[in-house]
Amino acid sequence: MNPMQQMLAQAKKIERELKNAHAQLAEKEFVVKKAGIIEVTVGGDKAIKGIKIEADALSADNKEMIEDTLLMAIKEAMEQVQAESDAIDERITGQKGAFGF
Repeated sequence: MNPMQQMLAQAKKIERELKNAHAQLAEKEFVVKKAGIIEVTVGGDKAIKGIKIEADALSADNKEMIEDTLLMAIKEAMEQVQAESDAIDERITGQKGAFGF
């Protein structure tokens, strides 16, 4: 096998590994709880899977606080997914965001 073929074979191997690792990540769920009143579940594919709000927290007086807490929980869950995705890319390719996965 000449060097160009070896390089292409290595690139295909890396691409396969990345696809498999990111497919596994997509199956995972990330759960973030905030202030004891909000729970957000996000999939490894960054899809929001669920939101739970404690019934005791639901009142007109708490509306803004609930909205802010919910936003923080979603952001944190998305950051966890991205961090794991970056770690996969870095582990397999040596750099973040490789191949656009």
